[in-house]
Amino acid sequence: MQVTRESRSHVTDKFDDDDFPAYTMGRAAEMIGATPAFLRAVGDAELIVPLRSEGGHRRYSRNQLRIAARARELVDQGTPVDAACRIVTLEDQLEEARRLNEELRKGPADPNPSAGS
Repeated sequence: MQVTRESRSHVTDKFDDDDFPAYTMGRAAEMIGATPAFLRAVGDAELIVPLRSEGGHRRYSRNQLRIAARARELVDQGTPVDAACRIVTLEDQLEEARRLNEELRKGPADPNPSAGS
């Protein structure tokens, strides 16, 4: 198999892609200091939905692991898994609402600022 510049670029893009499902369940659990059962629980609560390999194995992205790690922090503080998942979802929704609010406050960008002068 010949490795071309184009195929190298495609592979390199995956290294930079936070949404690429690169991690197996065992590795993902190890990375966030949790158990595979915890990852299944946050999946069952639909906080994250892992992709599946051709063989049906769960695969996780870095973004999914960041979300799961936040839920794990809450569980470590005594919050039940389902409640932790709901809190993380609400935190994300609040952050998005704040971002949109800020955009709206700034108003539309004037494409031609010198036209009114």
